[in-house]
Amino acid sequence: MSPTPSSFYVLDDAGDRSSVVTSTRHTAGPWSPGAQHGGPPMALMAREAARLGDGSRVVARVTCDLLGPVPVGRLLVEARVARPGRTVELVGVALTDLDAGRQVARAALWLVPRTDAGPVTAMPQPPAGPEEGVEQPVPPGWHRGYLDAIEWRWVAGSLAEPGPATVWMRPRLGLVPGEPLSPLERLLTCVDSGSGAGAALAMGQWQFMNTELTAHVVREPVGEWVCLQAVTVVAGGAAGLARAEVFDESGYVGHSAQSLLVRPATQPTPS
Repeated sequence: MSPTPSSFYVLDDAGDRSSVVTSTRHTAGPWSPGAQHGGPPMALMAREAARLGDGSRVVARVTCDLLGPVPVGRLLVEARVARPGRTVELVGVALTDLDAGRQVARAALWLVPRTDAGPVTAMPQPPAGPEEGVEQPVPPGWHRGYLDAIEWRWVAGSLAEPGPATVWMRPRLGLVPGEPLSPLERLLTCVDSGSGAGAALAMGQWQFMNTELTAHVVREPVGEWVCLQAVTVVAGGAAGLARAEVFDESGYVGHSAQSLLVRPATQPTPS
């Protein structure tokens, strides 16, 4: 029997601006055991972007486009500085399916100087903490790879109840062996779950996969827990919008938004 993988990916090779990884079963999303949840590949692209820097900047905004299903397989991740600057910098990252030879995701990250000397304004009120949340069973029909790799504490709502939800999340695994999750990697591993946690539709009747995610981050998260206060809006068409306020145990961290493709569940998964 092979050992249980202890990370979302196994690092096969790493150069100055690229890495090759093999995905483990923990990356599989709720829709199919062969397609990844959006969180781990987004965190993987953030990791590659960080390898270009010297730690003097932090990410203020990250936008990830999912160009198709990200397979649970071998991936090439490549980063480059798209817009250098003395104050702000834009880094682009591409994720390629090595077996199919096609790009499956890309990310753009805006970086600003790292400082603790800025002003502080009023923040959204934080929710009850993870110690007040409860575990909820995974409903039938959801594939469990990624779901089992995260510790969930529900303050309001659940995967079985369509509607707004508040949930604390803590990854049980690292991104690659031997590396702790960075604050941004931990956040991105979790925030793509907003569309599932705050789903407005029953999964057995509808597909509502996100084609992208944008996260605005006002400060780096601290600690192991990330909280999403998530809600989804649909208006009768094929597009939906999932939004989440993001917290850690110290308070407000930022905001995420996901554009959704809404389709009857009887239709095949889009390519």
